[in-house]
Amino acid sequence: MSQTAGLTTLSEDDIETHRSTAQQMVTRIVVVSSDDGASRTSLAGTGRRFVSTVSTGGMRRTQEVELAKTIASLPPQDPMLSIPQHTLLYRARRGIAVALAVADTFGRQSDLEDLKARNLGAPLQGEEAQRFRDLLGASSYVAAFTFAAYLLQTLEGESEPAEEGDEPKIEFDTPQDALKSLIAGLDGAISSASDAAAMTARARAFAREAIEALLARIARFAALSGFAQSHIRLESDNFTLDGFEVAPGQRRKPLAMSFKKPHEIVGNHLAKHQAMRLSRMIMAYDFERQMNPFVELGGFLFTFIGDGAPGTGKTILIQMMAGLINEYCQVAGYAFHYENFGVDQISSYQGKSGQNCKAFIDAVINPRAIGFGTIDDIDQVAAKRSDDRASSGQQEVTAVLMEAFAGATTVVRGNCSFGMFSNYPENVDDALRQRAGARWLIDGPQSEADYIDIFALLAGKNHAIPLGSHDLYASQEIKRAVKSAYEDHSRPDEDGLAAVWERFEKAHGAPKTLRDIGVYLHMIKQAEPRFTGRAIKNITDAIKMRAMDFDLPDDWFETPEPFLHKPYDEKLAMISELREPFTIDMVMQEINRYADSEFRYTDRADDAAVTDIIRRERQRDRALKEITAMKEDGRWN
Repeated sequence: MSQTAGLTTLSEDDIETHRSTAQQMVTRIVVVSSDDGASRTSLAGTGRRFVSTVSTGGMRRTQEVELAKTIASLPPQDPMLSIPQHTLLYRARRGIAVALAVADTFGRQSDLEDLKARNLGAPLQGEEAQRFRDLLGASSYVAAFTFAAYLLQTLEGESEPAEEGDEPKIEFDTPQDALKSLIAGLDGAISSASDAAAMTARARAFAREAIEALLARIARFAALSGFAQSHIRLESDNFTLDGFEVAPGQRRKPLAMSFKKPHEIVGNHLAKHQAMRLSRMIMAYDFERQMNPFVELGGFLFTFIGDGAPGTGKTILIQMMAGLINEYCQVAGYAFHYENFGVDQISSYQGKSGQNCKAFIDAVINPRAIGFGTIDDIDQVAAKRSDDRASSGQQEVTAVLMEAFAGATTVVRGNCSFGMFSNYPENVDDALRQRAGARWLIDGPQSEADYIDIFALLAGKNHAIPLGSHDLYASQEIKRAVKSAYEDHSRPDEDGLAAVWERFEKAHGAPKTLRDIGVYLHMIKQAEPRFTGRAIKNITDAIKMRAMDFDLPDDWFETPEPFLHKPYDEKLAMISELREPFTIDMVMQEINRYADSEFRYTDRADDAAVTDIIRRERQRDRALKEITAMKEDGRWN
C-alpha cells in the first residue's frame, strides 16, 4: 500500500493474496436462500412450475452456484469461451480479489484488524463485541460495493434496464458472504441471456442495481463514515473508488472534440461573454473543500438554457466553452469530463432512458472532477408532462432532469455546469425550463458589421479581394459589444412585456427603490402567470453574477500557482476583493432579459397553436368542398 495526498493505491501483491479465494468463488459456491415454495422443476408439457399447498415461506435451502459453468453454457454452445464470456469471468474473479483487498484496507484503517485478532484468542464481550460486529458488517458492505463498482467500470457496453423485483439480496455477515450473495445474483441475472452481448448488458445492469441497493442501505452502517472520504486507485485496471458519493459509471473516454476559440464566434455577445465568465468560475472549485467560492458569494450558473434559430451558433458556443475549460484544466492538472445527452440515448426499453440520463448526471457532477454537461435539442429529449404523444422515455428524462437540477437532493458544489440548448424552447416543459438559472439568447450575427466579419472569417485568406472600408472585428470587441448588449435590455423587447413596462412607468415613473422593483415584478406576474418565485430566484442569481462581472486576471490561469492551487479561503478572499455592488440599472436589465424570454416563449407557443388551428380549418374547408363535389357527382355514399 502506498498512500499520498489521501489517495490509496492498491498493489498487485495485495490482490494476489486473494486470487485463490476468488477462483474458488467463481468455480463453485454454496449459498443459503429463502424458499418461496415454488418447485425448480417444471410440470411436463406445461412450462409451469408446481407450487406446494404447504407453506414453506420460513424454510431456507442451500443452492450451488457455478458462475464459470453458467457463463460457459450460454449460447452458442462452444467448448472455448468467447471474448465477452472470458472477459466477464476474468473481471468477476479479479473483482472479488480487488474487493477483498479493499476490505483488508478498511480493516487496517479502522480497528477491525485488531479486534479480529483479539476475538480469535477469546470471544469479545460487551461494547467491544458490538463494535466488532459493526465493523465486520461495514467491511462486508465495502467489499460488496467495491465488487459492483469494479464490474460497472471495467465491463464495456450498455446496460439493460433492471427487471422489477430483481434487487439483489446481500448478506453482510462477512466480506466473503457479501461477495457470495453478489456472485449468486450475477449468476441468476445472466443465466437466461440469449447471447454474449445480452450477458454483458445484464451483468452491467446487475452491477448498477447492486450499487443502488447498497446506497439505499448505507445509513444502516455507522462505521462507514471514515471510508466515505477515501480515494482508492488501481492503475493497471483504470479502476477508481471515491467513497460512496457517486455511483461509478462507465469508464471515461478521452475527450475528442473540435474546440473553438472566442474570436471564432461572431455575434452572440452576451452568451459568449457569460460562457467565458462561467469557464473561469468553474476553475475556482476547491477539491479539498469540495466547494466553489462563486457558489458561496453568489452568481454561479449551475444550469442555463440557450435558445435560437437553427444555424445561429449553439454548437460552436458549446465547443468554445468546453475548449476553454479543457485548456484551464490542463494547466491546473485537473480531470475534466464533458458529456452530451442527446436523442440517441432515448431507448424503447422501459426505464432505460431514465437510467441513461441518471448516469449522465452522475458522471458530470462527480465532485472529483470538473464537469460540463450539455443536452442538445432538449425539446426532443425531454417532453412536456402534459404531452400524451411523447414517449415514456422522454417523460422519464424530464423527471430525472427536474430532480437533478433543482430537486430535494440537489447539491451545487460549483465543479460543474449543465447547458440545455434548443431551437424551440417553448416546447420544453415549463417547470424544467424554469430550472435553468440563466437564459442565453443565441441569435447569431445581427448587424451589418457582424455579417461582414463572419464572411471574412469563414472565407479565409486564399483570395485577393480587398476588405473595403470596414474595421475588421472591431464590433466583436467583447467589452464594447457586451456593454451595448446589456444597455439594449434597459427597456423590454417583447410587445407583451413592453406593455407592462409602459403601464408601470406611467403609474410610478422610473424605478428607484426595492418597492418599485417588486411592484414591476408583480405586474409581470399578472400578465404572465408562469413568472413565478423560481423566476425571481433566477433573476437574482443573474444579478449576483453581474456583480461578479469582472475579468479574472489572465495570469491566474497561465500557471496553477497564482490562483488555481491556492487554498479555498485564499481563493475566496482574492475573488471577494474584485466584487462590486450591483446597481438598479443592472437589476432592470436582468429582469427585462429574463421576462423577455418568458414572453417570447409564450408568443412562440401561441403562434404555433394559432398556425395549427388555421391549418386544420383549411383542411376542414377543403374536405367540405370535396364532399359537396362528390355528392353532386353521386360519388358520396
